[in-house]
Amino acid sequence: MAVRRLARLGGECMADPLRVLFLGEGDPEFLAVELRRGGYAPSIRCAAGADLAGALDGDADVVVCGSVSGDSGALEALRAIQARGLDLPLIVVSGEIGDSEVAAALAAGAADHLTRGNLTRLNAAVARELRAAAIRRERSCLEEQIRQAQGMEAVGRHAAGAVHDFNNLLTIVTGYSDLLLSRRVVDDAQRNGLEEIRRAGERGGALTYELLAFSRHQPLDVRAISLNELLLRMETAFRRLIGEDIDLVTRLAASPDTVECDPGRLGQVILRLVANARDAMPRGGNLAIETGNVRAPESPSAGQLDMPPGRYVTLSVTDTGIGMDAETRSHLFEPVFTSRHPGHGAGLGMAAAYGMAHQVGGAIGVASEPGRGTTVQLYLPLAKGEGRAAKRKTASVPAPGGAGTILLVEGDAGARQSIAGVLRGRGYTVVEAADGEEAIRRAGAHQGTIHLAVVATAMPEMSGPEMVRQIAPLFPGLRVLYTSGCTGEVRLRDRIPRIGEWFLRKPFRPETLARKAREILGKKLTVDR
Repeated sequence: MAVRRLARLGGECMADPLRVLFLGEGDPEFLAVELRRGGYAPSIRCAAGADLAGALDGDADVVVCGSVSGDSGALEALRAIQARGLDLPLIVVSGEIGDSEVAAALAAGAADHLTRGNLTRLNAAVARELRAAAIRRERSCLEEQIRQAQGMEAVGRHAAGAVHDFNNLLTIVTGYSDLLLSRRVVDDAQRNGLEEIRRAGERGGALTYELLAFSRHQPLDVRAISLNELLLRMETAFRRLIGEDIDLVTRLAASPDTVECDPGRLGQVILRLVANARDAMPRGGNLAIETGNVRAPESPSAGQLDMPPGRYVTLSVTDTGIGMDAETRSHLFEPVFTSRHPGHGAGLGMAAAYGMAHQVGGAIGVASEPGRGTTVQLYLPLAKGEGRAAKRKTASVPAPGGAGTILLVEGDAGARQSIAGVLRGRGYTVVEAADGEEAIRRAGAHQGTIHLAVVATAMPEMSGPEMVRQIAPLFPGLRVLYTSGCTGEVRLRDRIPRIGEWFLRKPFRPETLARKAREILGKKLTVDR
């Protein structure tokens, strides 16, 4: 109960309920009379002596003690309240007592002292203490939210640092597996094993994106996509994921469905939601995936999420599983929280979904009750113009070779060897360096032109952009391709407008690197350095 209020309805005052625990001897009716006069509807429980411990376990808004000392006096009651960690105001209402006893009670934590013959301050004291307790609860709630936010940020910072090294390892895995697969002497058994290794590397890369998504350390490759078309392409994957004992129904709305989002990240989020729904139905059930349109704040569900006004495409994933209680729902978007058994998941799925939705200006909502299933609804802003998503053509033929000299600057030796092998295999001359200072020395000693620099953004002592600024005057027309597995350091557009889109995120496949190098070297320079 927060602050006492009087609501007037039909000319009558509606009294606020008040739960009072009275510790002491005698009839507490004198308290009830005064509290009713103040606009309360009191319900009073009485306790004394040995009943004190049990009485404090019950619900109460305020405790009133009839004495200071004794088994049911204020001092003993305050010790019991503090031992239990309760935020429960206590007021002493007694006969005439000495100043020293009043001081002892107040020093121990009593909110106030009144005499039975003068209760004029009782209602004011109750209102004051209820208001103070409400403020303390609100402050405690805010502090808990701040602690959760700090925890999410701390996990995000740690993940952003660890993922740099992890993505270097994945670059080696995917790079060498593709190089081996490109050889004609590989037999079928070896090819199958190498393809599994490559797929494992790609799944590892997807996991790093998911790990960073909830803390917004992972940038998005945002473009216009059709949500319905994405779901149709993924339907086979859904059916493989959920198994035969779950019936899948897909309902795609005919309304506009084009959103601006990262299709890879969105696909990962949808798969996580489907996997969560599957795990909630261990004995089988029904799973429905639906799309639609809402307008915020006109839609009640969108209005509850405090979303900016506008039109949104919705994606709903509904299961008939075990559901969740309020306590589980309150922790749902926390990092590494999971309701699964140990060893059955990292607990990043909902946090990643939350991070992705908010990065693109959307939201996510969850409705669930124990035994009645769960609905997760994703809100994504409708793309401007509501046009259909452009279909991107992806080449199925190997990337063509090239010619020219490439300066490769990469601190991780394994990743550097893998990338150099790919580039040399495509016909490029490669000058290798482990850091910025070595790159400057080798570039200065190089006889001839360096056409392209493939540079890691994060290096000790000197950043990639700083190194590029020092060698650029030596090679007019130098092109630069930045690489990084540490997503917190890839925001280069504002710092280096000249570079534009020339960035490649680790882990990448050799074909991707070769195509990017060929693409950059084929561009005409239009901006002076």
